[in-house]
Amino acid sequence: MDADEAAESDSSESARPAADADTAGDGADTPAEETSPEGSAGDETTAADVGETDKRDDQGIRPPGSRPGSDDERPGADRPVRTAGDDEENPLDEALGSDVDEDMEIDEEIEEDDLLGGLKVETSKEISVPDRLVDQVIGQDHARDIVLKAAKQRRHVMMIGSPGTGKSMLAKAMSQLLPKEELQDVLVYHNPDDGNEPKVRTVPAGKGEQIVEAHKEEARKRNQMRTVIMWIIIALILGYALIIVGQILLGILAAGIIYLAFRYISRGNDAMVPNLLVNTADQQTAPFEDATGAHAGALLGDVRHDPFQSGGMETPSHDRVEPGAIHKANKGVLYIDEINTLDIRSQQKLMTAIQEGEFSITGQSERSSGAMVQTEPVPCDFIMVASGNMDAMENMHPALRSRIKGYGYEVYMDDTIDDTPEMRRKYARFVAQEVEKDGRLPHFTREAMEEIILEAQRRAGRKDHLTLELRNLGGLVRVAGDIARAEGKEYTEREDVLQAKGRSRSIEQQLADEFIERRKDYELTVNEGGAVGRVNGLAVMGEDSGIVLPVMAEIAPSQGPGQVIATGQLKEMAEEAVENVSAIIKKFSDQDISEKDIHIQFVQVGEGGVDGDSASITVATAVISALEEIPVEQNVAMTGSLSVRGDVLPVGGVTHKIEAAAKSGIDKIIIPKANEQDVMIEPEYEEQVEIIPVSHISEVLEVALAGEPEKDSLVDRLKSITGRALEQREVGAGGTNPSPQ
Repeated sequence: MDADEAAESDSSESARPAADADTAGDGADTPAEETSPEGSAGDETTAADVGETDKRDDQGIRPPGSRPGSDDERPGADRPVRTAGDDEENPLDEALGSDVDEDMEIDEEIEEDDLLGGLKVETSKEISVPDRLVDQVIGQDHARDIVLKAAKQRRHVMMIGSPGTGKSMLAKAMSQLLPKEELQDVLVYHNPDDGNEPKVRTVPAGKGEQIVEAHKEEARKRNQMRTVIMWIIIALILGYALIIVGQILLGILAAGIIYLAFRYISRGNDAMVPNLLVNTADQQTAPFEDATGAHAGALLGDVRHDPFQSGGMETPSHDRVEPGAIHKANKGVLYIDEINTLDIRSQQKLMTAIQEGEFSITGQSERSSGAMVQTEPVPCDFIMVASGNMDAMENMHPALRSRIKGYGYEVYMDDTIDDTPEMRRKYARFVAQEVEKDGRLPHFTREAMEEIILEAQRRAGRKDHLTLELRNLGGLVRVAGDIARAEGKEYTEREDVLQAKGRSRSIEQQLADEFIERRKDYELTVNEGGAVGRVNGLAVMGEDSGIVLPVMAEIAPSQGPGQVIATGQLKEMAEEAVENVSAIIKKFSDQDISEKDIHIQFVQVGEGGVDGDSASITVATAVISALEEIPVEQNVAMTGSLSVRGDVLPVGGVTHKIEAAAKSGIDKIIIPKANEQDVMIEPEYEEQVEIIPVSHISEVLEVALAGEPEKDSLVDRLKSITGRALEQREVGAGGTNPSPQ
């Protein structure tokens, strides 16, 4: 059987499992002659020989002198997919993550108080970094357990959480944890019956290259033979025209026609060579494809544009087929971050691919020239790992989420983790991992690693916790390393980390600092004396930048029923907080506000507006001060939420707010008592401010209001109104409200 017939026989076979493809029809898959992998002359095998070799390998019989995995074993033979650690044991039988104390010396007497968890090291160079990605995962115990189960059972996973908490790292680790499976090469053949419907065939990993090379070699030999015949015919025609007929121009014209005819036939031979769509010959682990932000063609496959679409010069349709990420991820993991950014049509087609395990490739755009081309179904048996922030679930196709949830798991990623000696040791290893990963940074000294862990504690926003937003923390490691490298240091020192903390400030931090300086220049910051109806509130820009936000209140006669009017681009949550404050005012003030308008202004808020309820006690203090005409101490700033009964509730970002107040020259800061455990300010601010925790609005007023007689009268009245509630709180003072994160 020649190569044309073999290719035609191949293209007539539909897609089928790799095991069947390996044991049946191999004699028709490969042309009659095929060069050996070494390409040595005279070392050719027939298609039947290749088929017989494949069958012997399937049955566990190999050529004499060869052994499984040896260099002399035929390339492309069936072999299992090997994952990291297979030489010892299956990684699925092990717990995810590895402990630093497995190969490091630890001083158990000091591990509880030591920032490095008792590690006896002087630099990060002494800390060994695990080879497997899964062993480098820090925290996220729940998510890691889900990934382990999903890898064992081949389940889909959706991970939701803050950016930088390790979603993509877990997805990559999952591809290394997948059970061993036989990977497949995917070939696309020309369809002689319908050129717009190319045939698809799957073969074991590595065999695809062998088949394509054999077809190319056979096509090359046939083209050489036809070329020789062509030049013989052209020579005869030119000789006949010149010697016998004497019409050289006629001979040249006839020779040109013969040349074009042979070239056209040669293109027909080239069309018989299959297109290796997916090549897994060098793949040692399950595939991992990151399709984040991919357009429809990159995700689902596409058909290239062909400028020559007629006259025998067109590119065969099967040669223009391009695989999508879903096809490359066959037998592996397809990872898509910010899943909600995919357009609805792509999400719908992704659902089909997940459910069917195969998806035909066709043109995905007007310019792809693929509207008329559609292949047979191409295998795409992948595990879907989708991720995103909380808003990802809102814009995600409900049916796609149902597919993932119905055939897998949903997991929420933690933002923080308990601060234990074991975790501090892992954070020290994290520094070593980042240095090794970058490859250009000097290793960190012990003091520098301690400063990184202190920053991890601070960024957690909760006492006895460490942040799990490790991407940002890794950025600090890299900036500190860059500073040390620029100065030619052998090791990155603590001073470099402190300098990096200033250089690696977020945009919000830089804006907040500029905002504070600008207020000082224009004398808009008031941090001394007293003022009626004016309170220094505290707010957060972004996630890690505090600012001082003054709130002013004014009482005016009403033209109708009294109302509370607030300005400052308040968002829904802030508006509700102002409404709740009105209940406090009605209960705790002697003034009749039914015929008064209460105007509340958030001064110089900016374009972002005000969101959240952390300014509730600020608003309440400003309004009560205006109603009672009692001044407020301007060296005091405050933050806290307020219940309708006057309880001060915890808020987020207290550390950043305190530091912003200190930068503005304010020396007394009121915070919710429940947030007292969350304060982790920089040492330079500790001596500048006095932090006053409170649990009720009466305590806020007692600290903030000036003028002894008036203030004492008001506070005494508030205590008489709420005395019973305060007494109950003192009796049950053992517990505190958790800080919301």
